[in-house]
Amino acid sequence: MKIYTKTGDDGSTGLLGGSRISKGDPRIDCYGIVDELNASLGWAGAVSPMGDLPEQLRSIQADLFVIGSHLAVSDGASAPATLPPLEESSVGRLEMQIDAAVARLPALRNFILPGGCEQAARLHVARTVCRRAERNLVRFAQDRPVPPLILTYLNRLSDWLFVQARLANQNAGVDDALWKTK
Repeated sequence: MKIYTKTGDDGSTGLLGGSRISKGDPRIDCYGIVDELNASLGWAGAVSPMGDLPEQLRSIQADLFVIGSHLAVSDGASAPATLPPLEESSVGRLEMQIDAAVARLPALRNFILPGGCEQAARLHVARTVCRRAERNLVRFAQDRPVPPLILTYLNRLSDWLFVQARLANQNAGVDDALWKTK
């Protein structure tokens, strides 16, 4: 398989369903940010692994490929039968992992500053990319259909990333930096 096709040299790209649209279309921006989120998860996982985090990140990265694929389906086209669905159980898995992490963490009574150990900082960056993906998809969904489960998943994922960043700090022996007003 060739990496370059030259079909996008004119600023267009192909969607599942066969149509071509501008690379500047909001749809491309939406799944492009999901791709950026996926890469930031890979970056977060490249730091010395802690516990189940590498496996959990890979599972989430697979979910994000599914989400990106669904966002790449042409308006009015049916999703190909080979396109895997995003399952409700994926949101449930995130919620169970959030609950398990929160049970290990001290109660949060203040806002915290993003950062701490390197892995926590990377997870916080991924969280902000996730929030941007969610905001863009919400805007996109005002004009075009977006499966509600995708929005739910991204919302839950940002929460998951927040608690995983806190857990990374705890595992590294680094206190979360509390936000204090002057």
